[in-house]
Amino acid sequence: MTQNIRFALPQSEIPTHWYNILSDLPEPMAPPLHPGTKQPVSLADMTAIFPENLVMQEMSTERWIEIPDPVREVYALWRPTPLLRAVRLERALQTPAHIYYKYEGVNPVGSHKPNTAVAQAYYNKIAGVKRLATETGAGQWGSSLAMACQMFGLECQVYMVRVSYNQKPYRKLLMQTWGATVFPSPSDQTEFGRKVLAEDPECPGSLGMAISEAIEDTVKTPHTKYALGSVLNHVCLHQTVIGQEAIKQMALAGEYPDVVIGCAGGGSNFAGIGFPFVRNNLVDKRTTRIVAVEPASCASLTQGELRYDFGDTAMTTPLMMMYTLGHDFMPPKIHAGGLRYHGMAPAVSHLRKLGLIDAVACPQTKVFESGILFARTEGIIPAPEPAHAIAVAIDEAIKARETGEKKVILFNLCGHGMLDLPSYDAFLAGNLTD
Repeated sequence: MTQNIRFALPQSEIPTHWYNILSDLPEPMAPPLHPGTKQPVSLADMTAIFPENLVMQEMSTERWIEIPDPVREVYALWRPTPLLRAVRLERALQTPAHIYYKYEGVNPVGSHKPNTAVAQAYYNKIAGVKRLATETGAGQWGSSLAMACQMFGLECQVYMVRVSYNQKPYRKLLMQTWGATVFPSPSDQTEFGRKVLAEDPECPGSLGMAISEAIEDTVKTPHTKYALGSVLNHVCLHQTVIGQEAIKQMALAGEYPDVVIGCAGGGSNFAGIGFPFVRNNLVDKRTTRIVAVEPASCASLTQGELRYDFGDTAMTTPLMMMYTLGHDFMPPKIHAGGLRYHGMAPAVSHLRKLGLIDAVACPQTKVFESGILFARTEGIIPAPEPAHAIAVAIDEAIKARETGEKKVILFNLCGHGMLDLPSYDAFLAGNLTD
């Protein structure tokens, strides 16, 4: 076999509901706590920054939540996304394993983030919100929300981590093309940003800082709500369209994965591909190994502590029970692979605590080596973030070669790397280190 095999679903197979993993947990999650009182947050606490309809989703334990028709209509621009078997990569690795990838790079933004951006823009629109404020790291989330806001007639303000603002100018231009206003964070637009810059004018920024600025913007600007691209339950919920489609497509392929792999920064990519397979393990007694892959330089799941922590640097968010490196964690400036957040989604953290998922950390040189091998065999230049998943998929395929095991591997390719070429340039020039 010398060519890729593509498994496509018709538009009629776009999922009609999102899957809520909270309904099937063998042990309930610890509730988020109010930053002031340290008591479990109420609906009223959360609606200070989110519309009530999304807060209801955040707190819901209903198993299946219906996807509104206007959201499915936008999804139809790119969903269902294809599942492909990476035959050329298999051949290059001389492995008996079958490697499949779910390709989320076929939408206008080129990442998985629009799955929740479109949903959040829709729910804010029907709630009467006029403007959304958010943060972004590498820019995948900011550009996704900018596009979604344009589709639903909302203003969009983005605080982009300064080091990424400088390293990835084309993602900033994408956001601006879709009508968003973008500032490097820390910025001079908020009290918190000005305070940070006064202490360190060269501060590279972090997602925690950018979140603090976006939340300050939200509470001080009329008709504005906050939108988050990862971590929270409703965000992970919206991404489960990925895994639901993948389960149907694996059935078309006549196989079922032994290993499912997703990259993990805040957790939404991993949740999207992984949560529906976790459900099959819990409900149908499947034994699939489900692996979250994070960067060694921001390794919350493998090096962090499971405890309550703030989601932002200024300590304004609710406290969440999660694996964390500390809300004041600053990624190293040399880190170019994305996935920079200090904490992990509470739902992903809970699954890790219960032993229902595994976690692996990869150094960035290995990640870029894997991304280049994938590009040279499969033709797609992957974003650095999903290249973490590729690295572990390759490891699993090599293990299969060494043992002769005919393993089935599935990973989520959440985006293309066409706007990440400066990072590849740095790697190819020998300027990236671990």
